[in-house]
Amino acid sequence: MDITVNILLTIATAATPLLIAAIGELVVERSGVLNLGVEGMMIMGAVGGFGAGYLTGSPWIGLLAAIIVGALFSLLFAVMTLSLATNQVATGLSLTLLGLGLSGMIGTSFVGQPGVRLPNLDIPVISSIPVVGKLIFGQDPVFYISIALTAAVMWFLFRTRTGLTLRSIGDSHTSAHALGIKVIRYRYLAVIFGGACAGLAGGHLSLVYTPQWVENMSAGRGWIALALVVFASWRPWRVLAGAYIFGAVWIGQLHAQAFGIPVPSQFLSSLPYLATIVVLVLISRNKRLTMMNTPASLGQPFVPDR
Repeated sequence: MDITVNILLTIATAATPLLIAAIGELVVERSGVLNLGVEGMMIMGAVGGFGAGYLTGSPWIGLLAAIIVGALFSLLFAVMTLSLATNQVATGLSLTLLGLGLSGMIGTSFVGQPGVRLPNLDIPVISSIPVVGKLIFGQDPVFYISIALTAAVMWFLFRTRTGLTLRSIGDSHTSAHALGIKVIRYRYLAVIFGGACAGLAGGHLSLVYTPQWVENMSAGRGWIALALVVFASWRPWRVLAGAYIFGAVWIGQLHAQAFGIPVPSQFLSSLPYLATIVVLVLISRNKRLTMMNTPASLGQPFVPDR
């Protein structure tokens, strides 16, 4: 039973950064912007969060720094794609490469340094309840933030006027502009929100998941988060389910190696990425479902009439 509980705890921990990054990207894509720089924003959030936490000794300051770094990096993407109307795909890929290289340079002095870990929630008596206590009441604070964030985004997109406006921009920015909606303003806010979420996801990696700095420690999670949004058909609750499925695959391959299953470790390590490819192939077979939920203006540049 203890082994099962520990495995479930590690699955929740592994799924949390995927969920946060994917929820942020979902909001961005609902506004009609395709940001492929999630991986770069995550790794910059990871190094920024670790650095701030290490220098101040406070993991909370580190977490705040990770959010700010991710938001600032996304602001660079927003300026280039929304104000200067550069190609969104090329710009996102460029920022990912920039983030990977810049984080490696900034984090050189942090390699091998002891990190500060964000402590798990510990409620007296309740946290000691068998199974349920640890799984529900003994997680790290970012886990609860990720669940609350998913619920808040779901409510915002489908229960508020502003969320409806954001979705209308993603479906037809030309029509939204004709109705007097500030398309660029909404998209700026959506992109910054997505960057802040990616930064928070990166901060979770370096302050909770593995409280240390390792170059390229995001290990492709940003790309998996992008795939999760498509997997979920741009629905927040499906992102939640998908994040935990991918988290289970990620942790499953680690435990498979630990248990000595006679399968090459390289194959086991590739399972999360193979699962991503399989999911995308299966989704692409149902073109009707994909086209029905895809924001019609996704990836299309918008230049308002002067």
